[in-house]
Amino acid sequence: MKLVTVLMLTALPLYCYAGLGCDLLDDVVNMTIDPNVDMTEYINNMQEFLPGEETEKAFTFMKECFLPHSEETLEKVQELHQAIYSSFWCARY
Repeated sequence: MKLVTVLMLTALPLYCYAGLGCDLLDDVVNMTIDPNVDMTEYINNMQEFLPGEETEKAFTFMKECFLPHSEETLEKVQELHQAIYSSFWCARY
């Protein structure tokens, strides 16, 4: 599981650098944060990123982390997400 996470985090900047994955990554993050997307819909939409049961469990766990939070907290997470994407360090991607 840790290896999958490391490989995914290593590959994402390269994927974005190639201009292919930034919108895709943005959609994944937005769907994870969105309280209106239920777990079944979320897993169905993420199917192409889930090579196995362990990865599906990790995505489920991540979604469950955001479900019990208030709208205000989720808005702040979205602001953080945008601040990171707009930062100097991400500008090259």
